[in-house]
Amino acid sequence: MPPRDVLAAGAVVYRSGKQVLLVHRPKYDDWSFPKGKLDPGEHVTAAAVREVEEETGLHVRLGPPLEPQRYLVAGGRTKHVSYWVGRVLGDHDVSGYRLNDEIDGVRWVPYDEALELLTYGYDRATLRASRPLRRPTRPVVVLRHASARSRRGWGKDDRKRPLLQSGSLQAERLVPVLAAYGVSRVLTSGSRRCLDTVRPFADTTGWPLEVEDGLSEEGASPASVRRAVTALVGSGDAAVVCTHRPVLPGVLAALGVPDDRLEPGAFLVAHLRHGEVVATERHWLH
Repeated sequence: MPPRDVLAAGAVVYRSGKQVLLVHRPKYDDWSFPKGKLDPGEHVTAAAVREVEEETGLHVRLGPPLEPQRYLVAGGRTKHVSYWVGRVLGDHDVSGYRLNDEIDGVRWVPYDEALELLTYGYDRATLRASRPLRRPTRPVVVLRHASARSRRGWGKDDRKRPLLQSGSLQAERLVPVLAAYGVSRVLTSGSRRCLDTVRPFADTTGWPLEVEDGLSEEGASPASVRRAVTALVGSGDAAVVCTHRPVLPGVLAALGVPDDRLEPGAFLVAHLRHGEVVATERHWLH
């Protein structure tokens, strides 16, 4: 069996003045972006936010994705590092971070200086790729509900069809993922399988569940879907929209995004600036 890839995640974090957040690792005597390995069962988006906080003391939310890095490490394995553009929530001050054996330097560095300071060529390439995407965006997460009992096996009111146990686990894993994008609005079909997919996030954060009948299988029409999405885009909120496979094409079309056949528990993130989609990414809750 070939050795498994090493999976890691991090962020290229910006603040005003085109300044970039860099860290120094004494073990390697290098300057790089805050990043680290995924914990067992951890989603890559949650890992990126956690690692930035652990290595800098700052809490960030994720913006547009960047091309992942791949390079060889010890043992003949390939390291796969997923990156996003990041924005700090709250105070940008890193002076209070307790330096340690893993990270002994944390600095905000002007963009041009960062290109000189970064140790590795692949980090410099990632920084250059991030520059056009550094301006703030907001996400709209288009989510297909988690794995539910089969329609045929249920045989009752389809609006009350529940999640499978695996679907309930997907719903729990969704909590840190939506938090990683700074979601503050939860729009959902009123069907039980959708409500139960986003309820753990709402219960954890306190954001209310906004039930939209025009996003349900029974109540959706092209006009109702377009109206709901248009209003959401116009609100300027970072949001998740939880709905069903037959409704998804209309939601994506209203965002101006090509149709994507999302599996149960899968989601597409559209990053918007001034109401226009500038980047998308697709994930699945395993």
